[in-house]
Amino acid sequence: MVESIHRPTKLIIHNQAIVENVANEVKRLPQGRELFAVVKANGYGHGAVATAQAAKAGGATGFCVATIDEGIELREAGFTEPILILGVVPVVYLPIVAEYQLAFPVNSLAWLTQAQNYLAKTTLSAPLLAHLKVDTGMGRIGFQTKAEVLEALALIEGLPALVFDGIFTHFATADEAEDGYYQEQHDRFKEILESLPQKPRYVHVSNSATALWHEEELGNMVRFGVAMYGLNPSGHALKESYPLQPALEFVSQLVQVKQVPAGAKIGYGATYTSPESEWIGTVPVGYADGWLRKMSGFSVLVEGVHCEIIGRVCMDQFMIRLPHALPEGTKVTLVGKNGDQEITLQEVADHLDTIHYEVACLLSERIPREYQG
Repeated sequence: MVESIHRPTKLIIHNQAIVENVANEVKRLPQGRELFAVVKANGYGHGAVATAQAAKAGGATGFCVATIDEGIELREAGFTEPILILGVVPVVYLPIVAEYQLAFPVNSLAWLTQAQNYLAKTTLSAPLLAHLKVDTGMGRIGFQTKAEVLEALALIEGLPALVFDGIFTHFATADEAEDGYYQEQHDRFKEILESLPQKPRYVHVSNSATALWHEEELGNMVRFGVAMYGLNPSGHALKESYPLQPALEFVSQLVQVKQVPAGAKIGYGATYTSPESEWIGTVPVGYADGWLRKMSGFSVLVEGVHCEIIGRVCMDQFMIRLPHALPEGTKVTLVGKNGDQEITLQEVADHLDTIHYEVACLLSERIPREYQG
């Protein structure tokens, strides 16, 4: 998708906020524990390369991505730090992950058998950095039992191309006040960890929520994700351990302002009828930008005033009710501060009945990202 730089709509990413969020977490880490910045999904919509640079400035020593191509993007941008892919890697792509020195999860005995057959007839340019993924209760990918993990280790020992570089799990409820299930997962992983004949370079269990709210003694690396962008992983459930600085601001401008009479219909389906003469502003943002149709009825900020979105959000534009006539070109804030008011990604997520992770990731590549600080 082409980046639309010739319209007055953009995301402003405040790099210093990311630097501070990462630095604040690094200060809290026990001696010898590293922080890997999670920049998958284009840095949660913030831009992978720029946010990785900011995270590195804050003290991150490595990065996590979801796919091979996201890892390649960082390598080609000049990053030499460790990069861990979090998603399953088909064995046919092992030469690529070796070439770019990307660590990856080994998730099943079936995958190891496929790899064994593939590597028997393949020459690699570098060793493969394998992280055993343990499914302690997320139900996503990974080994479920101690026996499986030990069998996997035996298979890896028989494959000279594979280096046992790490072992990890992921907590399903670390962002909740009730920690019973979290503790169950912790104990399962601890039992498996204690059964290993040798520990790998990296042992990691902590995501953002774990890092913020649990005194987790297992592991020597933290996967710091959504909190690095200044977003509370729990939404409203728990208060963050220290102030997080939101990094994203979403702004546009009024491209037309008009006065309509009482009874005027607005938008597709004529779903809004003006009860009296009103000033209507048009904003060049729509659902193709990730500002979904369900945002109708929400508000944006104009001159520090909440202005309701009326009618249906269109693909490329939406309309708002203004308090009075305003000049075209007036700033409109969809997310961020305007005057003494603020709209947060969490508030957008609440309106959509979802989480702010999803809202940020939906923001389209069509919107230019401008990096400040």
